[in-house]
Amino acid sequence: FNNDLLKATVTPMFEYVVNSGRWKFPFAPHDVGQYPLADGQVYGGGEKTEENQMPVEETGNMLIVAGMIARNDGNIDYLKPYISAIDTWAAYLKEKGLDPENQLCTDDFAGHLAHNANLSIKAIVALGVYAELCKMGGRKELAEEYATLAKDWAKQWKELAKDGDHYKLAFDKPGTWAQKYNLVWDKIFELNIFDADIATTELAYYKTKFQLYGLPLDSRSLYTKTDWQVWTATLANNEDDFNTFMEPVYKFVNETPDRVPFSDWYWADSSKMQVFHHRPVIGGVFIKLMEVKPICKE
Repeated sequence: FNNDLLKATVTPMFEYVVNSGRWKFPFAPHDVGQYPLADGQVYGGGEKTEENQMPVEETGNMLIVAGMIARNDGNIDYLKPYISAIDTWAAYLKEKGLDPENQLCTDDFAGHLAHNANLSIKAIVALGVYAELCKMGGRKELAEEYATLAKDWAKQWKELAKDGDHYKLAFDKPGTWAQKYNLVWDKIFELNIFDADIATTELAYYKTKFQLYGLPLDSRSLYTKTDWQVWTATLANNEDDFNTFMEPVYKFVNETPDRVPFSDWYWADSSKMQVFHHRPVIGGVFIKLMEVKPICKE
């Protein structure tokens, strides 16, 4: 929530893309190097290949972070030196974001997936955030163009992803489901791009899929992610529903036999750690505080 810390975190990424002369792709990188050196992307084969990148995922992330910085500052002054990258990323999502190609998302352990419905949500919300940035920067026509595009895509998404009483994992995979945790950014930014009944429908369906220690990530496996469960829980509009989704997470933390630093990837049926522990993504469990504005300001 500290904007100075947020800027310090993402400035190397912006500088790498805009001023290093090394990043040649129209999408955002996954990283700037392996600690302690920021000497170029390591993940997915590095900066010389598109293989195993996360193009839509990371591009959406960077636009959302840019939007959060601007919202906290009340202006886009910090972002002005990096507008060229931000514009390029928005153009990339305009071309690729609605129906993503066969690529990785942040859940890379699940492998490549084309037509990823949750990834599409991230792209759509990111373009809505970009529209807000354009508005703050006085680019009225561009703001209107992207705001209209995001809302139009959200309507298309609803039809593409609909699968009876829930929404699909991927547009071409009926009979599947997945946590649509990326919807949380539409709520936090108060963009209202997606119809409210989408989250309501999804949450009701998820309640039929609980395991003892949480909600599986999607229909492919019984493993789950701690951080994404909290994002999904934050979609709830009342405390009772929020607690319904959180109680199994608390139970996991209390009862997991793997007494390691907080794991974000575990089996929802047994509470056993899958692989990950003590990773920075655990910061995602605090996302609910971003919805409670008095706490966020403090």
